[in-house]
Amino acid sequence: MLFSSSVVSGLAFLASHAVAHPGHDISHEVKERREFLNSVKRTNLDHCAPKLRARGIERRNVERRTALLERAREKRGFNKKRDLDSVLATNHSATGLGYTPSTDAATLFAGYNACLLTPEVTQGPYYVGGEYVRENVVEEQTGVDTILDYQVIDVNTCEPVTDVYVEMWHCNATGVYGGIVASGNGDSSDEANINNTWLRGIQKTDSDGVAQFESIFPGHYTGRATHIHIMIHQNAALLANSTLGNNVSASHVGQAFFDQDLITAVELTEPYSTNTQELTLNADDSILAEEAATDGVDPFFEYTLLNEDVAEGLFAWIAFGINATESQSITPAAFYYKEGGVANPDSGAGGPGGAPPNSTAVSSALASASA
Repeated sequence: MLFSSSVVSGLAFLASHAVAHPGHDISHEVKERREFLNSVKRTNLDHCAPKLRARGIERRNVERRTALLERAREKRGFNKKRDLDSVLATNHSATGLGYTPSTDAATLFAGYNACLLTPEVTQGPYYVGGEYVRENVVEEQTGVDTILDYQVIDVNTCEPVTDVYVEMWHCNATGVYGGIVASGNGDSSDEANINNTWLRGIQKTDSDGVAQFESIFPGHYTGRATHIHIMIHQNAALLANSTLGNNVSASHVGQAFFDQDLITAVELTEPYSTNTQELTLNADDSILAEEAATDGVDPFFEYTLLNEDVAEGLFAWIAFGINATESQSITPAAFYYKEGGVANPDSGAGGPGGAPPNSTAVSSALASASA
């Protein structure tokens, strides 16, 4: 991953591999993403850097990320007083950043490692509608603590996109998605998984276009490199049950990746090391390869460790460039209601989990959830 004090361009795309998610044709997503990349006028946020700096957003990014990192360290009992330079004592040389103990906070946090999200809503087969608006998505899942800082920028106006909802979801440490029962997603006989909500959540962006989450580092599953899914919801309303409901629309979808050396280090820790699924390297991921074929693409999180050991957690951040005029309806793989999860037979993911979403039972559940 390359880093500079200016905007680092990147493109990200939400997709899933046919082997990992049986019945889902990845070639359609590859084709659609290629067409999008060939059609857009702006493929990064380079042109926004001077404006964002002049408006003080870059300075506030440094201050916000520095404060969040220190709070995360204190929460975990890393009480030894030290500055950000010493946090970087572990050399992440594989990233090509050249960080050393003399790297200061302004250099670490000021850049815009950015991904341009596609307006085409090809959200993949494992998206669940009706998830909770919440910052902490961990629940009972174990793994490497990961604090995430997302920033949404309008690629046309170079302004932060405020008051929109950022949704994220990813698999657990052993490569299983909660909320989905399907072949290729862990134990497909475990029908109770349809009711799980872990590692899925939504947050509203603030005045700087920022949404933050507490999660764990994602695991891996056969056919895809380690990644996190992202979706942007505009013009959404928060319901009394702390969800956006199941009348779901989104303006942009995407996916972000992590450095291979970081993945390797995490995979040596428990419970990641118990995962028997084949690990797909970044270099072998077909969607990431499509991204890299576009000049300047770098769809990776920037990150730093919370303490000396990766097992003690990390802080990662990234910015997304979107066209704020786009919005389309989407088709979830499943719906989550007050009574639990319900698979969507029209999504291609299928699986057990109760009545189909056009049934009387689901209509009653939706009414209850929206009440």
